Amino acid sequence: MSFSNLGLSPKVEASVEAAGYDIPTPIQAQAIPVAVSGRDVLGIAQTGTGKTASFVLPMLTRLERGRARARMPRTLILEPTRELAAQVAEAFELLGKNHRLTVALLIGGVSYEEQNKKLDRGADVVIATPGRLLDHLERGKLMLNSIEILVVDEADRMLDMGFIPDIERICKVLPFTRQTLFFSATMPPEIKRLADNFLHTPERIEVARPASAASTITQRLKKAVDHPAEKREALRSLIREHKIQNAIIFCNRKKDVGVVFRSLQRHGFNVGALHGDLDQRQRTATLDAFRSGEITLLAASDVAARGLDIPAVSHVFNYDVPVHPEDYVHRIGRTGRAGREGYAAMLVTPKDHKALKAIEALLREEIAWVDGAPDPQEAEEARGAAREGGRGRRRGGRSRRNGLKPADAQSEASSNRRSGSSLADASADDSTNTAKRSRPARKTADADTRSDDRSAAREKSAARDRPAARAKPAPREKSAPKGKSRSGQARENQPVGMGEHVPAFMMRPVRAD
Repeated sequence: MSFSNLGLSPKVEASVEAAGYDIPTPIQAQAIPVAVSGRDVLGIAQTGTGKTASFVLPMLTRLERGRARARMPRTLILEPTRELAAQVAEAFELLGKNHRLTVALLIGGVSYEEQNKKLDRGADVVIATPGRLLDHLERGKLMLNSIEILVVDEADRMLDMGFIPDIERICKVLPFTRQTLFFSATMPPEIKRLADNFLHTPERIEVARPASAASTITQRLKKAVDHPAEKREALRSLIREHKIQNAIIFCNRKKDVGVVFRSLQRHGFNVGALHGDLDQRQRTATLDAFRSGEITLLAASDVAARGLDIPAVSHVFNYDVPVHPEDYVHRIGRTGRAGREGYAAMLVTPKDHKALKAIEALLREEIAWVDGAPDPQEAEEARGAAREGGRGRRRGGRSRRNGLKPADAQSEASSNRRSGSSLADASADDSTNTAKRSRPARKTADADTRSDDRSAAREKSAARDRPAARAKPAPREKSAPKGKSRSGQARENQPVGMGEHVPAFMMRPVRAD
């Protein structure tokens, strides 16, 4: 099948041919005819299968008739990240060069002035992240009552980033008669409910099982120690073992992206960094350098895990096991795109085995180890030690467990040092617990006596710590005459009234009228 059989206009077919596309991908072959006809589409396909062209090409065909008015765009495309939005804008420039369409890119990190100018001239296509789009709506710079086509791209990523309430707000102000296209690589229950609310009898197109990896990607696991320095050394050795054209290294946290970037830079690797805290100019420059080959390695957070089209990525390394299993599918989807072969490896520490099992359950297959699978008993003991260590830190920074193995005791002492306790304190606790276990049992009477003594001591301590009851203030006593103590003064000799002390003003003679 070719693009000429999908119902596209001659202008669009010429643009596709000029771009070098010959055969549509499965998602394109099934989604484009439905989208051209005006029906809603719910598309599920692996990342890297050409979902962007699945909505750009039919949109170009339908936009050939009519023009947009000022601040009233005709189509809206929602993307979870700035990079994805910019990438879709580039696709419109490439495939829509035969069309005189105005495209407005509304993303954060860019001044409002340039965006307002495009909206004022009339934008046929608005490509936006939800936050910046709502900003323009609240400022009164944009009206959505003329939207003909709505595209929600990477819908599951919208869920992960907390954009679902924003999407619901946006959909409520859109015309009811619009066409809606949903595209995603995974379809969790929350996204399915959202699709049921805002799509009208959609055509469900599923060219691959949700959350499945491409068969062209070789996946491997490598054992690592849960120590930052040794884990970074394992990453460097993993990179040196392969002939890399370029590679993306994924970390769970932005802080770790910076640590890995500086470590690889110190060891002579050509590396760049990409995460959400960088401003838009830095992020764009880093991506452009990676695409052009100026940067060989890219240490990145999950901001680079969804939809970025960099076809020549040869390797993907997961420095951290992702928290959500679906993120693993998106990460390794940066390699092996468009039928190319790719390689993905992941460092796994003993505490990561539970998350690894969730990933393998999602993929419905086991991932091979490059250095032999770990002993299941050792992995279970490591997970138990990590859980107990976490409970000990929550109880106050010191573990209450007895009978630790030497390795576990050392790990426990390290946890105590991190939480503020010293190694000596941890050792003293272990010694005290051992001594308590080694004491012989006393007689019952002695145990009862000790129990009573402890109860009495606790009551005495509680009474001492309890704040004293506030007593009723005693009436102020009269001062005793000079030279006599108050305690030795007889009651009958106590002065009445002011006694011998009479103020001088009361001794003045009073003039009678």
